[in-house]
Amino acid sequence: MTKSAPIELQFDDDGPLYVAQKKVYPQSVQGTFRRIKWGLMAVCLGVYYLLPFVRWNRGVGAPDQAVLVDLPNSRFYFFFIELWPQEVYYFTGLLIVAALTLFLMNSVGGRIWCGYLCPQTVWTDLFYAVERWVEGDRRERMRKDAARGTRKLQRFAEIVLKHSIWLMIAWWTGGAWVLYFNDAPTLVKQLVTFQAPMLAYIWIAILTATTYLLAGFMREQVCVYMCPWPRIQAALTDEWALNVTYKYDRGEKRTSLKKANELRASGVTAGDCIDCYQCVAVCPTGIDIRDGSQLGCIQCGLCIDACDTVMAKIGREPRLIGYDNDINIQRRQAGKPPIYRIVRPRTIVYTVLIAAVGAIMLYALMTRSLLDINVLHDRNPVAVKLSDGSIRNAYTVRLLNKRGFDRVIAIDIDGPVNATVHVVGADSVTPDRPMIVLGRDQTTELRLLVTAPGESNPQKSIPVRFRVTDIGLGEVASATDNFVSP
Repeated sequence: MTKSAPIELQFDDDGPLYVAQKKVYPQSVQGTFRRIKWGLMAVCLGVYYLLPFVRWNRGVGAPDQAVLVDLPNSRFYFFFIELWPQEVYYFTGLLIVAALTLFLMNSVGGRIWCGYLCPQTVWTDLFYAVERWVEGDRRERMRKDAARGTRKLQRFAEIVLKHSIWLMIAWWTGGAWVLYFNDAPTLVKQLVTFQAPMLAYIWIAILTATTYLLAGFMREQVCVYMCPWPRIQAALTDEWALNVTYKYDRGEKRTSLKKANELRASGVTAGDCIDCYQCVAVCPTGIDIRDGSQLGCIQCGLCIDACDTVMAKIGREPRLIGYDNDINIQRRQAGKPPIYRIVRPRTIVYTVLIAAVGAIMLYALMTRSLLDINVLHDRNPVAVKLSDGSIRNAYTVRLLNKRGFDRVIAIDIDGPVNATVHVVGADSVTPDRPMIVLGRDQTTELRLLVTAPGESNPQKSIPVRFRVTDIGLGEVASATDNFVSP
């Protein structure tokens, strides 16, 4: 038996890790999906920029900004909702709902999020609009970039104006973000008069730079190389999801308009696609949808509008490009009518999960207690035996008053027989049943001494329940620990 020679593997280390960026010149287009994108852009940008200035009355002394992340006081305000750090699970629920919503959108219409609602798409679309307004549409911009050395002053002025507007948009984007973390009118005045905290200027600079770079220069590179969602979406989609699709059963075989008319006149079938490349010209990522599903396609629908415009001009049916699936292409080729299944097990499961998580969060929010108590037993010493034979345990108790007004609460305990409670360093309204005043919207820490006769409580450890009751509202909160013997 002869010994075979070892196989040598050769790798090419000279190739690039990714394709070099080719500048994309998207052409303006009019149509149904372009109008949808304009409308959603206006809504998204309007909400983002104006929401910090919306007011909401929460009473005297409380912030009146409708949406506010109050980091110094560890609060999050959203209109009538006020969340504390202990309620971070609501944010977990929101993240779950957001993820399931993305999955549902993907199972219905592919990358709807990418094409219409993603911040990268919205701001890039806005930057493109500025670029067209200053430099002209696709052909004019391409001509100006190619004609170097002519009309230098005019070209320089256009570039300066374009980038100045981009920087203004990026600056206000960063400025609007920091307004969610402080009272917006006050912070705007401080920013203008250069009296704002240095941290605000730092974050504005960071977000200005990222917006300017991502929306002005990187653009489609973010979608293709930086964003993980296209790859996740490809793994989650199924054969029934509606994606922007070139209907090759209608479009092929491609030929020019003149040649297609000649073929039809002679009784030969010709495809509707006339190779005008308008679908490529309007694409913000520069892909050719006729090549099939691609990572760079954000499914914004602009190629549908462009193709419909061409089809109307040449007298052919619209939607040569449209939201469709491969199943329908195969059915049309077989002479069968197309079918659509928006409601199917996958979409039903996602909808049910979204409704269930939302209902749980809503129930927890509506039934949550605005009075809370946490108890921590002293560890050194765990217990003390007094001269009269009684046993004393000490506890640190934190009381949370989540309401916007002061209230009187009574402290009771259940567990040890004939036990008494003493609040250290706080004046009690009554000596036998401690009653103290809790300040509005704050946490109060108390030190409690629980004393019980030793002969009446011979057990080594006795469960003890601390109960606080709002005297005025009757609201009750409780926590459990143990009463131990030394």
